[in-house]
Amino acid sequence: MSRTVLTLLILTSPARADSLESRLKPLIDAHEGKVAIAVKHLDTGDMYFFNAREPMPTASLIKLAVMVEFYAQVAEGKVKPDDVVTLLKDDMVPGAGVLTEHFSPGASFSLRDAVRLMIVFSDNTATNLVLDRVGIKNVNERMEKLGFPDTLINAKVYKGSTTSVDPERTKKYGLGSTTAQQAIELLELIHHGKVVNEAACKEMIEHLKKCDDKEKFPRFLPAGVVVAHKTGSVSDARTDAGILYFKQGPVVVCVLTAGNKDKSWKADNAGNKLCADVAKSVVEYFQAK
Repeated sequence: MSRTVLTLLILTSPARADSLESRLKPLIDAHEGKVAIAVKHLDTGDMYFFNAREPMPTASLIKLAVMVEFYAQVAEGKVKPDDVVTLLKDDMVPGAGVLTEHFSPGASFSLRDAVRLMIVFSDNTATNLVLDRVGIKNVNERMEKLGFPDTLINAKVYKGSTTSVDPERTKKYGLGSTTAQQAIELLELIHHGKVVNEAACKEMIEHLKKCDDKEKFPRFLPAGVVVAHKTGSVSDARTDAGILYFKQGPVVVCVLTAGNKDKSWKADNAGNKLCADVAKSVVEYFQAK
């Protein structure tokens, strides 16, 4: 066989033509805003990275790191899951969650319940209550020790002007920052039970499976795909990072967007839809394989 014919066979091979890049790059190119994506199949090691090492705003996705710090401090005996927190009027902030709208000042609940509210409903008030106990700087130091120096929370939610540990970073990224690569690597550690301990990781994954945001990764997925994830939304940035569990999985995925043209708060927001389309394309790719 001639070298020319062999080259043509390689270039036209269906296996090479269908790749994660061929499925995801058109979605990236069509999005009007900045995008970073990281994908890794945790059994086969198949990966796709796009701008995956560039720090990007997280919005509420950074609450994943806060949850990790909580469980680490529980293991170290610094806090107890059953420690009682009491909701005060000054604690109540707007945005995502249920505490501000549906609870009265003076309500008391466990610190563990505050963590659940922070992850499942992305509750901003609950997040601040957790941060009061574990400390913003401690979250960042933990992430650095784990090898994630760009995964940082900058302040309490809606209290950047008074609680920021780095005003310049707050101005640039808002609540927090990460890279797509660091986000999936943190999730990979949690999946394998290598953050804190196996019991803590199992509990963290159960919280993530209950995330109530269905407008991003879960939106277009077929029945049978289980998503353990944390999302984030501000006007010009939509984010999602999680583990997709399905017959051909598990696969960790992170989609970060920023500077989006579409700043709407409808389900069909372009950032939401990009997250959903990426998750659907990833599942379809591995199912096809």
